[in-house]
Amino acid sequence: MLEKQIEFKLVRGVKDWGGKAYKFVSPGNIGVPDRIVIWPDGVIHFVELKTVRGRTTKLQDIQRKMLLALNQTVFTLYGPDEVTGYLQSEGKLHGGKK
Repeated sequence: MLEKQIEFKLVRGVKDWGGKAYKFVSPGNIGVPDRIVIWPDGVIHFVELKTVRGRTTKLQDIQRKMLLALNQTVFTLYGPDEVTGYLQSEGKLHGGKK
């Protein structure tokens, strides 16, 4: 499955739980996570999406470490199965009615 298809699965799934999954683009900050997920209860996650065989870059690893140092929650999800798992666990915790 292509990364854009995995991203679509995340966006659709978060929406189904009542949240938003905004595309994260930060000019001058290469390597930021792909999406900012905002759940109905106010919880915010930064989510990097990869194919099953994908790998993070050094810049993505640096950005992840910086976000973690700011006490942010960052997920790196590899493939559609991990997206499904994320949606099931986090949607149940933070989502609205499905």
